[in-house]
Amino acid sequence: MKPLILSLAVATALLSHAAPAQVRLPRLVSNGMVLQRDTKLTLWGWAAKGEKVALTFKDKTYPATTGPDGKWTVALPAQPAGGPYTLRFKASNELEVQDVLVGDVWLLSGQSNMETPMARLRDKFPEAIAQAANPRIRQFEVPMTSTLQKPRTDVAGGRWVAADPQSVLQFSAVGYLFAKEINAKYQVPVGLIKDAVGGSPAEAWLSADALRQFPNYQQQAAKYQDSVQVAGQRQREGAAVASWYQRLYQADQGEARGQQKWSDPAYDARGWRTMGVPGYWADQTPLGPVNGVVWFRKEVEVPASMVGQPARLELGTLVDADSTYINGQLVGTTGYQYPPRKYELKPGVLKAGKNVIVVRLISNGGRGGFTPDKTYELRAGGQTLDLRGPWQYQLGATLPPTPGTTSFHFQPGALFNGMIAPVLPYALKGVLWYQGESNASRPQDYQALMTSLIGDWRAQFRRPDLPFLYVQLASFMAMRPEPGESGWAEIRDAQRRTLAVPRTAMAVALDAGEWNDIHPLDKQTVGHRLALAARQVAYGDKKVVASGPLYQSMQVSGNQATLRFTSVGGGLVAKGGGPLKYFAVAGPDKKFVWAQARLEGNTVVVWSDAVATPVFVRYAWADNPEGANLYNQEGLPASPFQASVSATAPAQ
Repeated sequence: MKPLILSLAVATALLSHAAPAQVRLPRLVSNGMVLQRDTKLTLWGWAAKGEKVALTFKDKTYPATTGPDGKWTVALPAQPAGGPYTLRFKASNELEVQDVLVGDVWLLSGQSNMETPMARLRDKFPEAIAQAANPRIRQFEVPMTSTLQKPRTDVAGGRWVAADPQSVLQFSAVGYLFAKEINAKYQVPVGLIKDAVGGSPAEAWLSADALRQFPNYQQQAAKYQDSVQVAGQRQREGAAVASWYQRLYQADQGEARGQQKWSDPAYDARGWRTMGVPGYWADQTPLGPVNGVVWFRKEVEVPASMVGQPARLELGTLVDADSTYINGQLVGTTGYQYPPRKYELKPGVLKAGKNVIVVRLISNGGRGGFTPDKTYELRAGGQTLDLRGPWQYQLGATLPPTPGTTSFHFQPGALFNGMIAPVLPYALKGVLWYQGESNASRPQDYQALMTSLIGDWRAQFRRPDLPFLYVQLASFMAMRPEPGESGWAEIRDAQRRTLAVPRTAMAVALDAGEWNDIHPLDKQTVGHRLALAARQVAYGDKKVVASGPLYQSMQVSGNQATLRFTSVGGGLVAKGGGPLKYFAVAGPDKKFVWAQARLEGNTVVVWSDAVATPVFVRYAWADNPEGANLYNQEGLPASPFQASVSATAPAQ
């Protein structure tokens, strides 16, 4: 036994004197990074326990020693804007981080309207993309990662990318158009950390500490702490969905084995019925709200002048998933309803004379079809063929609705753990936030959620005064002829009331929406209004008019209510002239009717002959208050609001 004991002792000694672990950096600390100017900086990484690490920056060396967890941090004094610089980290190994700029760093978060890339705006803002050669604007995109058990220590991937006409296509559109203005105004580098996830609710971005204020969300999160149970549930739900699609494909007559495919241009479709495009089959056909596959077919005559060159097929947006063919060739496929269908066609796809367009459309919710008021056309060689009008259709297969799944990454705390925690403690200039759509079905706690989130992030980033700028929800969905309730309006009012939190600002985006698209393309207006807000809140410009009118107070005399506002700028106006629109009043019964309204200086007087004594006044209170026209002279729209005789908004 003695030789064995000696061997173990030798092994133990060797282990105790083993070479230190290699110094490792978080992915954010990498080539091309942007550091925040004019504030103390903390850089961090990992190595062996107790290992000494040195950072050399601008000919000065800053030492650190790893703690028991193997993590080290280095504090750098505040730096002026400038660069590029090199950071050198030395322990048992050496690492260099090159092309480092010092400027302003903005965290971009929320859901899909913050995530929407510049590529989606290619047709609306081509010049902004063509002119995007600016190496002083950079983005780091944090990959979508969630965890329900504990916070991650590093992001799952990503790298710093400088803006050019190609790379900018993947930049957040809101973020880039904001950064472009800030860079031009202040002549400093701008770094964007894109940390947003489409469809995410606000509570998914709260830390475990913040969730304690919300017992219902805390209990919801507690159900998913067992990683083995979660993995099993994911597997079962994923298998059920995969089985649904497999059964759908097997039942689809258009894909039946041993028969001519319905995508074949030679297929005889004379027995098919017709439906008007755009539109939904639940509204126009005997199919009703059916789930499954419906095939659509249209024959178009293509002149020889359009043949032999690149072409584009535009099919608006389709509900929900499509596979699209021209002359039997698959030209595009999209797995869900929101992305615009802009399918580029290579030369040779089109032919002179009759061409057959076939769309295999899957609906998961029974209201499948072609979104109204979108573009449906075929373009080539400067010519356009309008594809609206009658299309043939045929039901391929029907199934019960798609099996439900659990959105684990949207559970309370999951995105904070996966995507915000690993960014800490990176120094920021401020936060840009665009979110709220996913909370519109339960708006009652949104103000509390946002107030908590702002305080939580300020604590987590160790910046109690961190500027937090957010976008109010844009107009969306069909207009309604009469006043009524609206979850979207309630979210907007909660966003307005959240301005009570110091060092916040809100960009009103009502007039930048699209009734038929939850992802409106006018991100330039949104980026501009956020830049105005940043100039005031983050950069201290007290002269800039950064907001449209904000409701302040109401007084009632007889059947008239007089409303006062802050942020009136050069004065209140009715945009476009004419009377003010979209005001409604109600008495104690809260039955709202449309009201008349007029400007009296910087107040608005509202009344209706149907309400003897107004108790409540609403402005732009709808999902889509198209035509709401109260602005200030600087061209900024008023925020929607609900007022009552006993309530006032915080002064701004």
